[in-house]
Amino acid sequence: MKNLTTFLIVAFLAFTSCKKEPSKDKSESTDAITSSDSITAIAKEAWIYGYPIFYNYKTIYANALNKEDRSYSGFNKFKSFAMSATPADTLVITINNDTPYSMAALDVTNEPVILEVPKIENDRYYVMQFVDLYTFNYEYVGTRATGNNAGKYLIAGPDWKGEKPKGIDKVLNSETNLIFLVGRTQLHDPSDVGNLKKIQAQYKLIPLHEYTNQPAPEVKKYKMPLPVWKETDYSSPQFINVLNSLLQYANEDSSEKELRARFAKIGIVPGVPFDSSKYPPETIKAIEKGIAEAKQELDSKLTTLKEFGNLFGTRAELQNNYLNRAIAAAAGIYGNTNIEAVYTGSLNDKDNQPLLGNKNYVLKFSKKDLPEAKYFWSITMYNIPKRFLVPNPIKKYSIGNKSKGLKYEPNGDLIIYLQSTSPGKEKESNWLPTPKEGKFMFVTRIYGPLPDVINNVWKMPLPEIIK
Repeated sequence: MKNLTTFLIVAFLAFTSCKKEPSKDKSESTDAITSSDSITAIAKEAWIYGYPIFYNYKTIYANALNKEDRSYSGFNKFKSFAMSATPADTLVITINNDTPYSMAALDVTNEPVILEVPKIENDRYYVMQFVDLYTFNYEYVGTRATGNNAGKYLIAGPDWKGEKPKGIDKVLNSETNLIFLVGRTQLHDPSDVGNLKKIQAQYKLIPLHEYTNQPAPEVKKYKMPLPVWKETDYSSPQFINVLNSLLQYANEDSSEKELRARFAKIGIVPGVPFDSSKYPPETIKAIEKGIAEAKQELDSKLTTLKEFGNLFGTRAELQNNYLNRAIAAAAGIYGNTNIEAVYTGSLNDKDNQPLLGNKNYVLKFSKKDLPEAKYFWSITMYNIPKRFLVPNPIKKYSIGNKSKGLKYEPNGDLIIYLQSTSPGKEKESNWLPTPKEGKFMFVTRIYGPLPDVINNVWKMPLPEIIK
């Protein structure tokens, strides 16, 4: 989830191949070469294409533009959370509960930004994940990618042509000017919060002109302002207007030339406001039908999703599979590329039945089938359909090989209890609480996965009902 050519668009959708002059009255518009079925197909394709952009912007908007949001910091500034996530954290679905976040919404329209990271102790995992507007994971800094030594990295947009300044380890080029930076730093246990805060305070973002002691650059103005984020916008033709604003911040990739030309037929043109009143009613109905069909397809894929597989990565790795990109954004936006971390889990038990809060389960790992991780692994519980953390009396939202007191069987096997009530005092160290009722899911995260995990040789066991 890397150049954008602005298309000129006529005042209404009824494109014509006729020689007669088009009427100004939309009810008397010329014969359209784009049929209603074609409009519906294009709208469906565009809605799926734009879905991850829109929900990426939800986080960017909260982080950089909505001063009322608890995650607000403004553009090009870190907002760090020196604690594990709780059910109150609902900005990001399937939120990670192992490595507290340091997040930043970046706008590199006017100039690049320098990321500065400190030296971090060798036994602490950290990662800086660079996500462009499309949600492609285009670069990484951290334990796996660059090591735990201090470093400085220049984050540049698609139009920057400058020279790498002195002292910069690497230039990280994005194909979009809006970027979301997801930093994660391992928290060993609650007593480690003080150390975590000291590390997070040393993550710095510095505008290039300040780093080089130069005057600030000229500010570029876009034709359309960034929109106020509203959930309802993406359920109506208004999604086109939102995309037209956001796509100003992206350059059109050569592989999308024909795609963007199709999108222009329903008014998706960067920097050009979309006004539904200028379109015939049948056109708007066709667009709405496309939205409904796209929603249905996405929901269907999510319902049957069993493996996250290769849903996250660069444009080249995802091969412009826009449906998979939308599935990834809906199931767990900002997931890591599989070389960094692998995600698996389930909504169903061993018998392919939905996981339910009113039932008790065990998750059994044989010694030889424990997750293979260079760094660590964890399992986190989420409710369905919201995919938020599950409230519980012991405030325990995840469990893993770094969990204090985790008990293994004498033969090295591991049993984890998934249920809403305690399995008994002697088993509570291996208890991951579920909701009291309703459906739930769990996600297993494997940080620094070994080859068998990356290549799907290793398989995640599924829960069994306790009879």
